[in-house]
Amino acid sequence: MDFARPLPSYLVQRYRGWKATSYVQNEAWYRHLATDGQHPRAMIISCCDSRVHVTSIFGADQGEFFIHRNIANLVPPYEPDGDHHGTSAAVEYAVTVLKVAHLIVLGHSGCGGVQGCIDMCKGHAPQLKAKDSFVGRWMDILVPKFEGVAEIEDPDQQARALERQAVLASLENLMTFPFISNAVKDKSLTLHGLWHDIGAGALEAFDPQSGTYQPI
Repeated sequence: MDFARPLPSYLVQRYRGWKATSYVQNEAWYRHLATDGQHPRAMIISCCDSRVHVTSIFGADQGEFFIHRNIANLVPPYEPDGDHHGTSAAVEYAVTVLKVAHLIVLGHSGCGGVQGCIDMCKGHAPQLKAKDSFVGRWMDILVPKFEGVAEIEDPDQQARALERQAVLASLENLMTFPFISNAVKDKSLTLHGLWHDIGAGALEAFDPQSGTYQPI
């Protein structure tokens, strides 16, 4: 593996600082996590975007959340076709093995994946239309939701609307998984949809009764 290179020095220094401070001060807790395993209450599916910091938003400790990140926080529909399905595997593990009580989909403002979907739907991103585009084929999950926001003229408002729709698309697809729909029906699992405004630090929750997002 001659393509591998040493870790950048700034990351080495940050690790050493963490080991000498946070780890030393909480060593007993880390050893407990290592020996007792993980028992998270919730799974959070969020975007890969480096600006979305789930544990900071909720002030979570290690071991509290089972976190899965992907482009535009999307969940594909249930497709047991024997192929590779990273997101579906994470969801299956969280629900059937870890027995999480809550499954949260967290969208956010300024999502590049969602903007890519808009550009693709408008014919402005031929590279995403290409069969060999992993991002493009992943964003196909969201394409059906574009019709509902296509008439919005303001580009920013259209993007924010589709970001919120991406969360709903994931929630709808989650319910196509038998082990999730069964868990929801027997009330051992609840699903939640959130949208985070990065610049304003705001958080909105989808209200199924009104069909709208409400500020938290």
